[in-house]
Amino acid sequence: MPEGEPQGGSYGRGAAILSIGIGVTGLITYAYFALASHTLSESDYGGITLLWSAVFVTVSVLYRPVEQLLSRTIADRAARGGTGNSHLRVAGTIQLALGIVFAIAALALRGPLQDDLFGGSATLYWVLIVAVLAYAVSYFARGFLAGSHRFGLYGGLVFMEAVSRCLFALAVAIGIASGQSVVALGIAAAPIVSLAVVPWALGRRMVNPPALSEEEAAEARLLDEAAAGEPGGEPEFTLSHGAGFAVAVLAIMLAEQTFLNAGPLIVKATTDGPEGAALAGFTFNVLLIARAPLQLFQAIQTSILPHLTRLRAGGESDPFRRSINVTLTAIAAFAGCVALVMLAIGPWLMDLVFGGDLAYDRLGLVLISLGMGLYLAAATLNQALLARAHARAACACWLAAAAAYVGFLLLPGFDDRVLQVEVGYAGGALVLCSLLYALYRRSH
Repeated sequence: MPEGEPQGGSYGRGAAILSIGIGVTGLITYAYFALASHTLSESDYGGITLLWSAVFVTVSVLYRPVEQLLSRTIADRAARGGTGNSHLRVAGTIQLALGIVFAIAALALRGPLQDDLFGGSATLYWVLIVAVLAYAVSYFARGFLAGSHRFGLYGGLVFMEAVSRCLFALAVAIGIASGQSVVALGIAAAPIVSLAVVPWALGRRMVNPPALSEEEAAEARLLDEAAAGEPGGEPEFTLSHGAGFAVAVLAIMLAEQTFLNAGPLIVKATTDGPEGAALAGFTFNVLLIARAPLQLFQAIQTSILPHLTRLRAGGESDPFRRSINVTLTAIAAFAGCVALVMLAIGPWLMDLVFGGDLAYDRLGLVLISLGMGLYLAAATLNQALLARAHARAACACWLAAAAAYVGFLLLPGFDDRVLQVEVGYAGGALVLCSLLYALYRRSH
């Protein structure tokens, strides 16, 4: 981008580029589950959804904090004219430590994971191990690309991931291969194949974001001096500093994945026999109404954090607020449209895509659609709070809302467990959005 161009253009272009790539990625992800649902038995498909949930709960909780840390730190250092690679070494150290912790824990818990979660399937267990370790590198690359404004390569990474995963389900659907194991192997292969963009990104190195004006650079130097405590100083990015941010975001990611995955997992745990896996798969399909837009929202989430960080570093409060307000308005319009579609043809559409013997409830689908809008709004407010260095306070809001959601799911007396998940998700999203909005208002 030329020097002096408004930074809103950078955010808008980045979001547009990623929206195309990640939007297509979301459709391909839908295709993966649709193919798996039509070609596998309900019990085997339930195992695939449990594997997916286990992988993405783990990688999002463990690795997205480092992605967010890199994205925010690279953008902030570029805005302030920072030099050196200490932030990359710190983030790499944290990511390596998290991967080692996972490997040790997963090997120690092989019995419960393989026998209790995956019904004795060694294939599903080893796919979990390989996929989670591969995503450690993938999420580090995502944070590097986002903070560097390399949104085209970021989109290419997630696109290649989705395509390679879907090819395994397609192979089963057309008869080249067969069985649950082949479909599951796509989950492990996807992050490995997607890393083909990493040598390209590292070989060309980072393209610096647009330079600040003289006035913005002067303001950034003053902020640096204040942060460092001495004239002309630069705030030091240390392991303790990076770990503090990462721990807070890790807790946020744990709460986020609780919202997205606790429903199917609790349904499976509280329903006996093969019926539990089938009902968990059905619940997972319902929550895909909330999950699929999150694939598209990654475009906004990925581009808005470095954008807001740069605005904060330059002291631009009005563009900061405008970016948030425009994003929230777009989310409200999108969620309203999805809710209307679910009200009109939701059960028919879900039956067409996923099939199965269980019937989809129209009211429940509308509730999930509205909850999806509230959740996306909360995620936007969360990025604003991270950009303003309020990670710990935002973390408290997420943990409180997630605890309320799980508590509701564990309440006895609900004959319709799927409806309980639908009501709980919408209510939990409302609580979360309200808490984060109140914190966002106070932060100004």
